[in-house]
Amino acid sequence: MVQRTLAQLAKAMKDIDFAMLSTHAGDGRIGARPMSNNRDVEYDGDSYYFTTDDTVMVRDIEQNPNVGLSFQGSAGLLNQRPLFVAIEGRADLIRDKTEFEAHWNSDLERWFEQGVDTPGLVMIKVRAERAHYWDGEDEGEVGL
Repeated sequence: MVQRTLAQLAKAMKDIDFAMLSTHAGDGRIGARPMSNNRDVEYDGDSYYFTTDDTVMVRDIEQNPNVGLSFQGSAGLLNQRPLFVAIEGRADLIRDKTEFEAHWNSDLERWFEQGVDTPGLVMIKVRAERAHYWDGEDEGEVGL
């Protein structure tokens, strides 16, 4: 088995746009929803996602910041092996426009027409604590 570094894993994740973000509900259930990383993919263990403060996801994070991210890369094209990455981490809710601007791109305006001035806009920052990967042959853990 080949053990990957975070830099190698980040390079492999570069073209994966969507993740499933899983949160813990107050009653113990787990909720998952697709979130775009907005091509903010210089992965160093931190991920950034935008939403609004009126979502169940935000309420879940306020109660329990422990979250999971699941990524799945393309497989089969030009004999590529699949890539699955599961991240465990902690989420912070950020409501600072200056920080929004550092991670904003124009594609986000599809969902947030007023840009960083969208009422109730929240950025979720997930700080990874552990990453598990599997590429169809090799698997491993990357501690962060």
